[in-house]
Amino acid sequence: MTAVAGQQPTAVDSSVAGHGAEEDLRSLFGQSTAVFASLAGPTHLLESANPAFFVTIGETRARTGAPLVDLMPELAGQGVIALLDEVYRTGEPYTGRDVRVVLGAGPHARESFFDFTYEPRRDADGKVTGIRVIGVETTQVKHAQRLMAEHRALVEQIARQAPLTEVLDGMARCIENLAPQEVLVSVLLADPDGRHLRHGAAPSLPDFYNQAIDGIATGEGVGSCGTAAHRREPVIVTDIATDPFWDDFRDLAERAGLGACWSTPILARDGSLLGTFAMYQRLPRVPQDTDLALARVFTGTAALAIERHHIEQAKAAADARARAAHDELAKVVQAERELRAEAEQRAAAAAELTARMRAAAAAQAATPHPEQCQLGGTGGCPAPAEIKIADSWGDSAWGCPTHVEEAIINVRSVFIASEELGGLAAYLRR
Repeated sequence: MTAVAGQQPTAVDSSVAGHGAEEDLRSLFGQSTAVFASLAGPTHLLESANPAFFVTIGETRARTGAPLVDLMPELAGQGVIALLDEVYRTGEPYTGRDVRVVLGAGPHARESFFDFTYEPRRDADGKVTGIRVIGVETTQVKHAQRLMAEHRALVEQIARQAPLTEVLDGMARCIENLAPQEVLVSVLLADPDGRHLRHGAAPSLPDFYNQAIDGIATGEGVGSCGTAAHRREPVIVTDIATDPFWDDFRDLAERAGLGACWSTPILARDGSLLGTFAMYQRLPRVPQDTDLALARVFTGTAALAIERHHIEQAKAAADARARAAHDELAKVVQAERELRAEAEQRAAAAAELTARMRAAAAAQAATPHPEQCQLGGTGGCPAPAEIKIADSWGDSAWGCPTHVEEAIINVRSVFIASEELGGLAAYLRR
């Protein structure tokens, strides 16, 4: 449902909601309008016209009996009057397709497109007396083509995983170009907890405004966007200067030159909040059906882009965790290999030292206290034999402090067995 600020929201008729996207497209691209006018003489005096012609040129100019260029002076610089002059002079009809015409001037100027035919009118003698203008306005069709092209480009951007900021910025500019009247588009993104809204895209709003609303809370009465996010339904503020929802932001909006704000929540498929889509107006204004339809079409596109972005973010985070786990596992495996190699080295050293102790024990039968270290291996050790060690099997040997320490570290159950305290003192002073 759409809630107008300051009023209780009313339920939307289910038959209207059922039209969905098809109804939005009808609102945006309704049937074209056929126009007819009969012009007389070389000045192209407007003799008669159908109501659609007067609606097209503007009700304030709806009168006959005046030259067309006087009613619509903006046509003189667009080649329209020159074409009429040519048809009147040559008597040859002219047909144009998708001809661009700017109607009106200043802030009320409107770009329009027409398929039209200029047919010469003749008297009984065949002399050209005027021109019949028969045309069909194709503005909506032209806008439909542009919208579909822009929408297709946005979907392609999403499919190729373009950065979210790029997609949203392009979407905002597209809507600003397609809207029949000037609008300024803003997209805010919801924090994961849905309690705050962050800047997403707003190419035409001033930087100071974007910075000021970045991080606003979601809640009842927090502007149009905060309220729409809180309610999970559109909120239409037609006059910022008087609406209570804007009490805390009215001075900011005035500085930015904003008169109205229509905000629509962007919801995920599971109903969770993704952000808000807002259309700002320079002056107070009530949205037309085309405005609301445009908002619905592109709110769905924004939801697609944001959900895709969240999926990619989650995938990237999962990949990062997997890489970290793999790296950690590799470190553990390497450490285990190093420990195993060290253990194997210790086992080899222990076996070798045990063999030395047994050989030394056998040698002590002839020499109870040798002069040199008995633990130096095949190369021998010239250091004095200062400390006696033994193991639980009764083997003993004399060695220097260095080799004694090596034996204590690597061979289980080895202990210092010197009969004199001097042996222990020598080990402690090593």
